[in-house]
Amino acid sequence: MPLNTCFNMSFRHSNTTLNLGSRSFPVLRVLMKMNSAPIIILVRPQLVENIGAATRAMMNCNLPEMRLVSPRDPWPLNSPQKERLKAAASGADAILDSAKVFESTAEAVGDLHAVYASTARLRDMVKETLTPRAAMGEIAAHAAQGGKTGILFGPERTGLINEDLICAGKIIHIPANPEFASFNLAQSVLVMAYEWLTANGEAPVEILDYGKSRPATREEVFNLLDRFERELDETGFFTTIEMKPAMMQNMRNALMRAHFSEQEVRTWHGILTSLTGPHGRRKANG
Repeated sequence: MPLNTCFNMSFRHSNTTLNLGSRSFPVLRVLMKMNSAPIIILVRPQLVENIGAATRAMMNCNLPEMRLVSPRDPWPLNSPQKERLKAAASGADAILDSAKVFESTAEAVGDLHAVYASTARLRDMVKETLTPRAAMGEIAAHAAQGGKTGILFGPERTGLINEDLICAGKIIHIPANPEFASFNLAQSVLVMAYEWLTANGEAPVEILDYGKSRPATREEVFNLLDRFERELDETGFFTTIEMKPAMMQNMRNALMRAHFSEQEVRTWHGILTSLTGPHGRRKANG
């Protein structure tokens, strides 16, 4: 294939779609990312189960568009193959329904501004190689400028060949154990998809679920601390005046780090009431 085939061609593609029917699925937020997320392009995939599992990984991480290049099994699939595909996709039907099938890699990337290839085999080509994290940072920058991007994934047995790699500007290599560096197709897609999710600011670094309660306000925690101090004063906990400031500072620091819920603050007040009220004091005195 001439080197300019991938870049100086009229955009042609098959209108074939993977018509699997619709299932109820919360896809609105996913579809809002259509114009910014990288397109996942599976080149000559061999097993429908791998296509389905890759689709599931995409839906997990808000990558809504898949393209297929000459899949081994003829499309549209027959009923048994379609059922295997849907089972592996585990509900990610919206992506499958909108996927397009192309005859060549060049056709599949014709409308894209930047293309990356996920491979461990450089095949004697000189190309810049990035980690998934670095690549997703670049792709996010392209997206911010309105660029369309795609990531190529090769067939399970052989990976991408030179004809495919020519269409990519850069290589993405997943760091792994050099003695066992083989990833299956869905694993590779999931790694890229997760890095996109984090690069795109959609994956919170930390989540604290308060359930049916809510985070305690600073005032509520301050009130709890004040009560601790009063009760400790009344029970003679501070044996010397000099020790009190340092001990209270340590207690305040510990409680302020705790991220209490409103329910937990009320529970602590209940504990203090039980320990310091008449009933609690009577038990302590025998």
